[in-house]
Amino acid sequence: MGSRFPSHQLSNGLYVSGRPEQPKEKTPIISSVAMPYTGGDIKKSGELGKMFDIPMDGSRSRKSGPINNAPSRTGSFGGATSHSGQLNSVGRASASAGNIPGPGSMKKTNSGPLNKHGEPMKKSSGPQGGGTVTSRQNSGPLPPVLPTTGLITSGPITSGPLNSSGAQRKASGPLESKSSIKIHNASILNNQAVTHLSLDDEYSFRKSFPNLILWAIILLFVMGFIAGGFILAAVHNPILLVVVVILFAAVVAVFMWNSFWGRNAISGFIASYPDTELRSAKDGQFVKVSGVVTCGNFPLESSFQKVPRCVYTSTSLYEYRGWDSKAVTPTHRRFTWGLRTLERHVVDFYISDFHSGLRALVKAGGGARVTPYVDETLVVDINPSNKDMSPEFIRWLGQRGLSSDDRVMRLEEGYIKEGSSVSVMGVVQRNENVLMIVPPSESFSTGCQWAKCILPASLEGIVLGCEDSSKIDIIPV
Repeated sequence: MGSRFPSHQLSNGLYVSGRPEQPKEKTPIISSVAMPYTGGDIKKSGELGKMFDIPMDGSRSRKSGPINNAPSRTGSFGGATSHSGQLNSVGRASASAGNIPGPGSMKKTNSGPLNKHGEPMKKSSGPQGGGTVTSRQNSGPLPPVLPTTGLITSGPITSGPLNSSGAQRKASGPLESKSSIKIHNASILNNQAVTHLSLDDEYSFRKSFPNLILWAIILLFVMGFIAGGFILAAVHNPILLVVVVILFAAVVAVFMWNSFWGRNAISGFIASYPDTELRSAKDGQFVKVSGVVTCGNFPLESSFQKVPRCVYTSTSLYEYRGWDSKAVTPTHRRFTWGLRTLERHVVDFYISDFHSGLRALVKAGGGARVTPYVDETLVVDINPSNKDMSPEFIRWLGQRGLSSDDRVMRLEEGYIKEGSSVSVMGVVQRNENVLMIVPPSESFSTGCQWAKCILPASLEGIVLGCEDSSKIDIIPV
């Protein structure tokens, strides 16, 4: 009895409805062999060379079929044997000269990873002599050996032992210290971001007092002495001469008082000057801002103590002149201290206002006019009896070409380190979103301090005030 629905029987004896499926044709498997890299030489291109009747280079001939007596490996499919590479012939052009053995001396490698040209990668243990052919593991250049930090840096890779930070270890010695100090000094002196200060930038009562008034006072006293002497000789009345002498002594005393205590008085004036909040400061206003210092793009390092990340450094070497000692300068008097050398630098830095918390850029570098009031600390005190007690000081002198033969010297150093509390006086300048403190165009007068008998003094440029950095606490920033 027939059925209207077609059915067919499976190989296991079951009957199912529908027509039997037609067997699909299997897709032919096409195998290809990786072509070698010819490097542009047509003689090594195989079949391409035959097309142009060009004899092939026997040293680069390859077999396109499987290799006899070659080790094989079993893959993950039904025991199929596969060769992951081809035999790379070893006959080179130099092999014909007889100094390299034939192909039988090479080790055949048919397993292992392939390179980007389809060739099995060869391992080389270093240069070999005799007739052994050298090879390398990959076709590209060998990667450089990185330092222990793993950072990739520019420049040639140096050889030698490395320190804990991955940098090349430096050998200590006088040669290195002398060369490093020359490079350090040259980088500071030639950098336009650094302002080099001298004694002319320091406060001096003689320079701050107007010359016109000084010469007028001298002329008045000369006339008073002449008149007093004439009256004393003609009338025998010494009153005028006594008055002139008393006035002259009073003026000389005031001048000497200001010369010795003027700097301390200016420092007190800066400390007592009211602070200004940067939030409410107007453009072009002369202000005093007190806050914490932060380094800019070019931090400094102190000359002798090597204190890092400073915005201001000052190192002064003084020498005492006795009766038979040499003079440091032509104006160096006996039994006084004379300045032998001075290294004083300042750069741009940031200051964070204590009151408002705003940060401003202080334009003290680039050759700006700066008047520093920073205390210095005595670091080294040397005399002929203890000059061998400080080899660092002797080395410091030698690096600058200064002699230390039986001289009485002292070294003072001051600095403003990052995190120090300072006071800055200057003019506020707002440039879009940048708040800056720049040097004023005119000098600033302190006025008379009658209670201290201090005459007016003029402050030029940015006024930078700070106490002894070795006695104050550094605020971490």
